[in-house]
Amino acid sequence: MRRSFLAGLGWLLLSVSGCVSPSSEAPRSDDVRASAPGVDVRTGELVEFRSGPLRLRGLLWKPAGPGAAPAVLLNHGSGEADPDRTAGMPMAEAARRLAPSFVRRGYGFFYPFRRGQGASADAGPSLQAVLAREEQAHGPEARQRLQDRLLETEQLDDVMAALAQLESVPGIDPTRVAMAGHSFGGQLTLLAAARDPTLRAAVAFAAAAASWSRSAEVRRSLGAAVRAARCPILLVQWSNDFSTEPSTVLGKELAGNGSRPRVAVYPPLGSGPADGHDGVYLDVSRWRRTCWASSTRPSGVERLVHASGMPPGRYPDR
Repeated sequence: MRRSFLAGLGWLLLSVSGCVSPSSEAPRSDDVRASAPGVDVRTGELVEFRSGPLRLRGLLWKPAGPGAAPAVLLNHGSGEADPDRTAGMPMAEAARRLAPSFVRRGYGFFYPFRRGQGASADAGPSLQAVLAREEQAHGPEARQRLQDRLLETEQLDDVMAALAQLESVPGIDPTRVAMAGHSFGGQLTLLAAARDPTLRAAVAFAAAAASWSRSAEVRRSLGAAVRAARCPILLVQWSNDFSTEPSTVLGKELAGNGSRPRVAVYPPLGSGPADGHDGVYLDVSRWRRTCWASSTRPSGVERLVHASGMPPGRYPDR
């Protein structure tokens, strides 16, 4: 039996005290279960979707089994100078590090590439290229202003287009979709949660850690997004990220559903802030083992079911 969607998403009950040792290894083959016929869980299916006039692409995994599956869309960060890299690795590798943790539990997983990045590199210049040109021409403050504007316009447009694509996929239940994101993608996730009340959960890893202190507009827009969101929100960081202030501040906001975001801050990871910032990819074993509710943690499932309004049920570990 497939898990009830949010009962399975034990992200919203993360407890730092139960963490396991960090690991930078990619998921092992014994962590993987079958995905839909014809879809290799280690590679995914490359799909196309449109964002306005642009043709973008993403990697999609669907779990095997009958019935429509719940799904998670994960937004990558702003990337690197090389448009095919994020968090120090090829973007396709980043997606493949995360997909098995969802697919093996009966979730679809979609990792869209926004304009100019990864498999969508031919859709225009990457965000980092656009920002670098702005900084070279007008300075770092102009770069930040442009980043703030693109966050709420074309970059968010790409995310909403990706969400529409995922919700239209045969075999995916459009009423049981959650969104997650890393870094700049975490900011986009919070903005999307404010815009689309049908999202069932929003999880932001390291959102705005690098830009929080230098952008009043980021602080304003993310605060407003949390207050407007109707779904449960989880803010996740590692303590040696560039800054944990975004989680501290946003965690105090009262969201549109009447609850405050849950905040999880893990112990330091790796050798510096860059490692802490990229924990979603480098410390998969930690958040994977503590983010999923199971029959051995029924109180967590019950708390989440109550918070999300989902009907209660008992679901086998997978």
